Amino acid sequence: MELRQHLIQWERRRPDWVVGAVAGFAAGAVLMVLDLLWSTVVDPGGPWRTSHMIAPIFTGADAARAPNYDFSVGVVAIALAVHYVVGIVFGLILAAIMTPLHLDSTLEKAIGTGAVFGVVLYVVNFYGLVHLFPWLAELRGWPTIGAHLVFGVVAALLYAKLGRTAPVKSSTAG
Repeated sequence: MELRQHLIQWERRRPDWVVGAVAGFAAGAVLMVLDLLWSTVVDPGGPWRTSHMIAPIFTGADAARAPNYDFSVGVVAIALAVHYVVGIVFGLILAAIMTPLHLDSTLEKAIGTGAVFGVVLYVVNFYGLVHLFPWLAELRGWPTIGAHLVFGVVAALLYAKLGRTAPVKSSTAG
């Protein structure tokens, strides 16, 4: 029986930043569609509740205290912008983690890395950032954990499938 050594090995490789950004953007889109479908069917706050929770990050806490979660072009536009920018940033962070550790070398490693990354994002967003944005605590729960797992896995799989990374070349001539 062969013992697998070096499950994770470090090598200086440059992440594919464009693919990282695209992976984060696309995974954010998947997350938003799932949230919209889930909240339309199950959430008593309706499909625009999440937008009304995200937009106040930039519009101020008073917007989070709205009496209802009706559709608003302004609220949805701000929430979309925040969501996609954050998704791209998280995609870039994931690329920076996956590339040097070769976590993009197999689909199994990508799925595992994405799942862990999604859970870490959930904890950071809904237990860390809640100190700055306390209204986000309302979004805690299994549906949000599941959505973050999906985000992480989709972003990691896209990065692994689309990314082309190369070793960092030495600056010394020899």
